[in-house]
Order: sequence, then structure tokens, then C-alpha cells
Amino acid sequence: MHGQCLCEQVQFEILGKLPRLYQCHCSQCRKQSGASSNTATVVHAGDFRWVKGQERISAWRHATGFRSHYCVTCGCPVPNPLFDQTYIWVPVGLLASTGHGDICVHLFVGSRADWEALPSSGILCDTMPTLSEFVGLLHEGENLWQRQH
Repeated sequence: MHGQCLCEQVQFEILGKLPRLYQCHCSQCRKQSGASSNTATVVHAGDFRWVKGQERISAWRHATGFRSHYCVTCGCPVPNPLFDQTYIWVPVGLLASTGHGDICVHLFVGSRADWEALPSSGILCDTMPTLSEFVGLLHEGENLWQRQH
């Protein structure tokens, strides 16, 4: 599966099956995306490959630990390591196709914008579950322990 930023200077591939999708409704994701939420997924680093433009990526980190990696030409958010783990955060709007559209988890619905309706499907989390629970929901059915060891 191929993805790229708006100006096509940063390109990447995801190998294998795309994990399920999630939306984060926290204020930082709203500001980063300019929308009510940020739709993304998390892939194992071994299933991710930069095709071109990695040198065109800059990063910014908030005091909370939230970080934003983006293309220096078009400003588009691009994939980045998730909490310094063996996973890569991927904004799915950069993908040519996801092959599916189910959003299985909604994060930080307790702090969603006051103008946003409560999502009607998926698991609703007021905050963030543990990282292992979160990744497990996105990769349901995979043996994650074997991938990590």
C-alpha cells in the first residue's frame, strides 16, 4: 500500500495487511488536522518503508510528548515513530486506498470539540488506553508477542 504527502516529495509503503483505523478527538489532533479528529493507524516498523523524501521531513514536539512530523514543502503530517516504540503512526489520509473504512476505536472522546457529535460506532475511549491495549485493538487477531520478540 502506497502513501504520499500532498506535494508527493515524501512517499512510503506499508507492507502486508493494513491494521484497523482509529480516530483521535483530542485538542492536539484537532489542531494538527484542522478537523474534528485525526484518522490514523499504527503499523509495525517492519511493515513500513520509506520510498523517498525522508530528508524532507521536519519534526516538532509539544511539552506533552505529542509530536508532529511533517513535509517541509507542503506541511502535510507524515508517518512517525509511535512513542519511541517499534510502531509507526500513519495518517491514513495519505494512503491511496485503505481497502476498508471501519474505524474501530475513538480516542479522547471525553475531550472532543463541543460542536462534534459523539461517534456512533467503534469503541469509545474517554482518554487513551494502554499502548498494548490500543495496538491490540488495531491489530486484532495478530500474534503481536511474536512480532516483538
